[in-house]
Amino acid sequence: MILVDHLPILMLVTLALLLFSGFPVGGVLAGVGIGFAVLGLAIDEFPIQSFFLIPYRIYSAIGENLVYPAVPLLLFMGVALEMSGAARELLLCLQKLISKIPGNMCVSVIIIGLLLAPMAGVVGASVATITLAALPTMLEQRYRPEIATGAIAAAGTLGVIAPPAIMLFFLSDALEATIASVFLAPIVPVLILALVFATYFVVMDILRPRAASVTGDEESDISIARYVLRGFVLPVGLILLVLAAIISGIVAPSEAAAVGAIGAAGLIFVYRGPDFSLLKQALHRTMILTAMVFFVVLGASIFSLVFRFYGGDDIAEGLFDGLAISDFQILLIILLILFVLGFFIDWIEIILVSLPILYPVIRDLDFAAYVGSAPLAKVWIAALIALVLQTSFLTPPFGFSLFFLKGAAPPEINIMQIYRGVVPLVAMQLMVIGFVLFMPQIVIWLPTALLN
Repeated sequence: MILVDHLPILMLVTLALLLFSGFPVGGVLAGVGIGFAVLGLAIDEFPIQSFFLIPYRIYSAIGENLVYPAVPLLLFMGVALEMSGAARELLLCLQKLISKIPGNMCVSVIIIGLLLAPMAGVVGASVATITLAALPTMLEQRYRPEIATGAIAAAGTLGVIAPPAIMLFFLSDALEATIASVFLAPIVPVLILALVFATYFVVMDILRPRAASVTGDEESDISIARYVLRGFVLPVGLILLVLAAIISGIVAPSEAAAVGAIGAAGLIFVYRGPDFSLLKQALHRTMILTAMVFFVVLGASIFSLVFRFYGGDDIAEGLFDGLAISDFQILLIILLILFVLGFFIDWIEIILVSLPILYPVIRDLDFAAYVGSAPLAKVWIAALIALVLQTSFLTPPFGFSLFFLKGAAPPEINIMQIYRGVVPLVAMQLMVIGFVLFMPQIVIWLPTALLN
């Protein structure tokens, strides 16, 4: 009987230990779920009939969700934009357009993060993509390693929560909020962060001027008009088209994503010529990324079914029973838990596994009077969770994105340089999170104004 009462806790402990084993996350989730179901069957606590719920749970989690069909299309859009060379074209375009601004390369990288990183899907892919596209050029232009890596880490993690980021699809589903409102909620905080980051890099470049670059302008003979059309209008126009279609509700998210995927495939031919091998590579990489994402979804579905069968939902609620603390303090504790989890695992596992465990507590929090209404409170909490996770990925020494940056950077870049580069940016992140906590209008203004 004692074992039965502690089965949910044993499941969480086993999951935590196996996540550090290096096995694929989806396999660990499914394995722990099925393993504890078999254990329950052996001790007569998990009826054999309940095993037939597992296929239904998988189908209902994936097959009946109208949001998920857009995910592989957006992943393909991001992969195609990267492989087409759009990131480098956009980098050169922005650098030329703002060439008179100090620290223009860092500012350009922040903008690229906002525009191209959302489709990368996961933090590692986002940071690695921008690192490969921008870091060699930044080092050639004599940017200090801590400044260059700080800009890339900030851009890569910022893009992960900027719409149409895939994280926001899963977050809206986990918190039972509308996609359009969750897409709109982070826009103002993200723009504030981008502006603060850009200002910081401009000021740093003024205070510590760089030596003259040893490389010339290799494409100085190309007109500004061509840069603007090829490097800016085409990729940015495509992204804004997809974002506007999803937010407006004119078409379903999957239909808007399909238009973006077709447009991104077309950009491969615009930038690289009629090279069908690149299109094939883009499809192959998308298949791998999609399989990874949905393998985690599948595993999380099995784990949550068994976990809830044993009463796992009561664990989170029991943590706060009897504590004389306010809803605001409970929210801060939940955000702190998610912040710590972000040191070790990507947002996919956090939103699909950890957030559902905490959701019963979140659902019972009453911020309707503080924010304006119960639906707006969900939108505000969604934006806070996104910002907290994004800050966690950037925070040393365990910041998830920092190790991907180190892996994609040249060998002469050491981890301490990366840490020094991101510390001031983390302070700025925490400042903006504080603003959003105490001034929810920053988040809810745009959804209220556009969606009534």
